[in-house]
Amino acid sequence: MAEDIEEIRKKKLMELQKRYLEQQKAQEEAMRQEMELEAQLDAIMRRILTPEARERLGRVKLVKPELARQVQLVLVQLYQAGQIREPIDDAKLKRILAQIDERTRRDFNIKW
Repeated sequence: MAEDIEEIRKKKLMELQKRYLEQQKAQEEAMRQEMELEAQLDAIMRRILTPEARERLGRVKLVKPELARQVQLVLVQLYQAGQIREPIDDAKLKRILAQIDERTRRDFNIKW
């Protein structure tokens, strides 16, 4: 009887270890894919943005990461559609940032 309980414990422990390893592998794969995506976005940004615009986007990413990600995705879509023919300078990026921020900004009204 005690041997059966010990055997069940060993099986449960092995099962938990197996599940943990699978979860760890899945997390590593997700991180690897995220890093690949980030590298691809960075490569495209290097092609379509001037150094000053990339620097600005980097600063925006520190303060508002969601806005920076949306801008990156919009720029990638435009680039893939062939609508970006020349590098985007800092002034153009400012306008794009303002437009996207305006569309996504949420206004909070506090009523007393």
